[in-house]
Amino acid sequence: MRFHRTLSPAAAPLTGKDLTNGLRGLLRSERARLELEEDLKSYFGVKYVFCVNSGKTALTLILLALQELSPKKEVVLPAYTCFSVPSAVLRAGLRPRLCDVDERTFDFKFEELQRVVGPETLCVVPCHLFGIPANLDRLQVLCKANSVMLVEDAAQAMGVTQDDRKLGTIGDVGFYSLGRGKMITCGEGGVIVTNSDELAQILDRHHAALPKSPFIEGGIDLLKTCLMLLMIRPSLFWIPASIPLLKLGQTFFDKTFPMTRLSGANVGLMRCWRERLTQSLQGRMANVKEYKQVLCLTELSEKPRAYLRLPVLAVSRSDRDALLDRARRAGVGLSFMYPTTLNEINEVRDEKKQYPGAQSIVDRLVTLPTHQYVSPQDRQVICALVQPHLVPSS
Repeated sequence: MRFHRTLSPAAAPLTGKDLTNGLRGLLRSERARLELEEDLKSYFGVKYVFCVNSGKTALTLILLALQELSPKKEVVLPAYTCFSVPSAVLRAGLRPRLCDVDERTFDFKFEELQRVVGPETLCVVPCHLFGIPANLDRLQVLCKANSVMLVEDAAQAMGVTQDDRKLGTIGDVGFYSLGRGKMITCGEGGVIVTNSDELAQILDRHHAALPKSPFIEGGIDLLKTCLMLLMIRPSLFWIPASIPLLKLGQTFFDKTFPMTRLSGANVGLMRCWRERLTQSLQGRMANVKEYKQVLCLTELSEKPRAYLRLPVLAVSRSDRDALLDRARRAGVGLSFMYPTTLNEINEVRDEKKQYPGAQSIVDRLVTLPTHQYVSPQDRQVICALVQPHLVPSS
């Protein structure tokens, strides 16, 4: 247990002003939600936006809508991604189909993807993991050739651009997460974006059928967010980090998640989202630049880019574990990401298949914090810890 400064692996700061706006949102939730959706449309340059209570709900609604346009039942996913993605696929009554990933790019292994996409494929869901863009140009060609929809998982990439196009807006439909530890947060939430008139009409019906978050639950959300705002600070993060029951940083597979519209409190907390997102992207970009220079990460994109966390690969699993143990004692926020490939989840498993690229990431990945609480001194300690173990990963 550390009784002094401890970095969280991921953080999205809020201010007292944001909490005041959250309280106001409780009192005028529907009007505030409509205003937020119009602002999001303007920023992302899309015709339609739908705000819900989580990224999982966003993806579930998308998949439910796509089913009304096609009888196909398979959803192609990267074998290494957030467990929330297959949980949403199963919640929508569809079948996950996995494809291995390239450990250097965290994107699909494209030659394998060409074999995986078939006559039963409803959609492909590339993940812009850590804010690293998937290769959307070739994905669009593949999807169009096979009459397959392209659904961008931009949960970790809100505001990130590729060739001056915002991730999440390039495919047929995309979604973002506003959960704790994302580019920005309102406690919890999700956003769907699309330019498809046909798809939006169906999404609007499904969104309207979602229950509104009760006033009391919105108040509880606001209280939780206040506590998060306090405890995410490095001076206090050692407190939640030392409580095993909180299970911080652990990943769980759950198909029973609640599905509602975005609560009034969460809508209110998003009132100054543009300013916060700009600060988040700029701060992360600056930290990544410093890491890159010190650690000589030559395989990273030469173009400045904001990463939710900066991924690197250790030489081996034992080397990775030793590094993380030292980092925990130093309190500098290094972490792995997901504990297994998606193929280890019982409801998803294909016992005939192996995913060596995804497994290599599981075994060797270390993520470096990039959020605004990372200080120059933190970066120095992190680089000194990481450098002896480092294999560039992207």
